[in-house]
Amino acid sequence: MEDLRGIDINLLMVLDAVLAERNLTKAGESIGLTQPAVSGAVAKLRKVTGDPLLVRSGRTFELTDHARELQPIVSEALTEVARTFNLRPMFDPRTSDRQFRISASDYALSVMTAPLLAVLEQEAPEISVEFDALNSIDPVDLLRKDVVVTAANRAVPGKHQALFSDTFVCLVRAGHPRLRDGALTLEDLGEMPYIDVAFAEDVVAVANDALHDAGVAPRVTMSVTGFLPIPFLLEGTDMYGFVPARVAEQYAGPLDLVIARTPLSHRTLVEVVYWHPSKTDDPALRWLIGILRQTAERIEFSSEAEPAGV
Repeated sequence: MEDLRGIDINLLMVLDAVLAERNLTKAGESIGLTQPAVSGAVAKLRKVTGDPLLVRSGRTFELTDHARELQPIVSEALTEVARTFNLRPMFDPRTSDRQFRISASDYALSVMTAPLLAVLEQEAPEISVEFDALNSIDPVDLLRKDVVVTAANRAVPGKHQALFSDTFVCLVRAGHPRLRDGALTLEDLGEMPYIDVAFAEDVVAVANDALHDAGVAPRVTMSVTGFLPIPFLLEGTDMYGFVPARVAEQYAGPLDLVIARTPLSHRTLVEVVYWHPSKTDDPALRWLIGILRQTAERIEFSSEAEPAGV
């Protein structure tokens, strides 16, 4: 590594922006520098670190392994500098054109995206959001995101706040031969083909937990990694599965499915927003978390799904 006397706070700001944007032009726009100025700074950073930092992957750029290691360190270093000098970055949602990165479970994406975008259109018309589905927990990769929204029982590092909750219900096709007055017995649940939801290793499937507590060993016919495929897979079959009530409310009618009552105890899914502790003092992030909570209140208020089954 080169002499660190060549490093100044402006160079760290460029490094932070480049690691976040993975694009020199966008990085420059985020900190008010031209693309040539950013290119010059990146050349110096590559010399100092002895690492290319960005490598081309098709038509885009990816971070090197060393750059991924640097990302949380640089972000936290800048936060500490701001805290030392009591600097408060300005953030005005009415004029900001910042792009937030949100990683979320398929369920959270399905219920939050539309109301969140409606709120943003009213309060921050120039702000954009990049969503991606969260299928696994990679702590290093998560640091690239502004926030993560997923179930409370996932082992996501960092700070968090609860957003909203939902109740699991049992879905089957309308006219299922096992249904009696809209209900299924424990015997039915043990004998009928079952669609299992298999998340990452750090997740205890809530519905499976309820089945286990009732002494039911489900006959797993199929496994999926999220809740949204389940209604489509149930259509026209004799399988059953458990989904959050809001998912059932959205898809039961169009797919000719019904919510079946079961003897299982009610189980709740809690969705939580997580963020890295180094970002806590970022006013833009605090604003985003507030908007997510506002969106969650809208979701809770507008929900008309009735709990049944689990």
